[in-house]
Amino acid sequence: MVSSQNASNVTGNWTNQFAQPPWRVALWSVAYSSILAVAVFGNLVVMWIIVAHRRMRTVTNYFLLNLAFSDASMAAFNTLINFIYAVHGDWYFGEAYCKFHNFFPVTSVFASIYSMTAIAVDRYMAIIHPLKPHLSATATKVVIVCIWVLAVVLAFPLCFFSTVKKLPMRTVCYVPWPQPEKDSFMYHIIVMFLVYMLPLVVMGITYTIIGMTLWGGAIPGDSSDNYHGQLRAKRKVVKMMIIVVVTFAICWLPYHIYFLITGLNKDLAKNKSIQQVYLSVMWLAMSSTMYNPIIYCCLNSRFRAGFKRALRWCPFVRLSSYDDLDLRATRMQATRQSSMCMLSRVETTMTVMSDPTEGSTKCKSLINHQHNHNGCSHSTKRATTYTPSNPHDDFC
Repeated sequence: MVSSQNASNVTGNWTNQFAQPPWRVALWSVAYSSILAVAVFGNLVVMWIIVAHRRMRTVTNYFLLNLAFSDASMAAFNTLINFIYAVHGDWYFGEAYCKFHNFFPVTSVFASIYSMTAIAVDRYMAIIHPLKPHLSATATKVVIVCIWVLAVVLAFPLCFFSTVKKLPMRTVCYVPWPQPEKDSFMYHIIVMFLVYMLPLVVMGITYTIIGMTLWGGAIPGDSSDNYHGQLRAKRKVVKMMIIVVVTFAICWLPYHIYFLITGLNKDLAKNKSIQQVYLSVMWLAMSSTMYNPIIYCCLNSRFRAGFKRALRWCPFVRLSSYDDLDLRATRMQATRQSSMCMLSRVETTMTVMSDPTEGSTKCKSLINHQHNHNGCSHSTKRATTYTPSNPHDDFC
């Protein structure tokens, strides 16, 4: 997340020893450009799906929105710049962007992984402790703001110390720490612990407990009537988020190992072949920004419907009426009979009973108190089925 290996050779390399043949530069250019195109477009579509459709505005999706924003931003502002600097070994973008270039990746990755951590904790509370209070939409926004504030604090030293230095044959962007031999390595250890190890441990524990509950036992608070439907819905969401987390961990692991090894053995950074290693691990790390939209589209029907709507202009994309209905804020279905009122944090629809004589809608949720179902029944003349917009009532 700090500038490339060229920054570590500021004082010793007066010429560019990392020049590559044109064909290799072309291959790497295609590889990095693909990250930029897929990550920016995919995450912008995810953001549009969540913002433009009221049904998608849930607690989980607010964190996914924050995750998509941070991924799209890092892909747009850092991927190609980092590649150009790594390939040419010459900084063309000025001191101000040098500070931003070193500062923003740490901020963005912090926001991404702690958004995933917040989702894991929220799923844990929803599944393991369904009767306890959960995050509201306002509280969710406050958590997101706090995540970004902490990210800025963690990355601030990079912004403060970053500078450019003109050498006889090139310009470098680097971080002149007060104690270069110790500070750089220690800072990366701190970043690796806070932005990689700690959140992964938290998510590993929470998803292990969730998995044992969903696949190995009964879910607290669920009724026998719609138990299997709720179980499948919860499993799908948890599976999707576990894949997102594992993908992130795999993509960033070689990057952290690279900086640990080069930090312990600084002579490796002077080896010409290290450039190809760095470009490879950096590509894998940056590619983490483009996988999430693909995962959402493959594993979640609503996101898949949203992508179909965004790409409906393509001749090979067909948007069915069901896909369009899947993203609507409400589903109306009139009936003329008595019915049961069912409310669940997992189910996306509930039946609300309204009494025409009172002009109001009433519904109560009773969870395993004295009955074997959660819900309430009312004798009425009309029932309306709709999809709730409350963030508590729905998954992504």
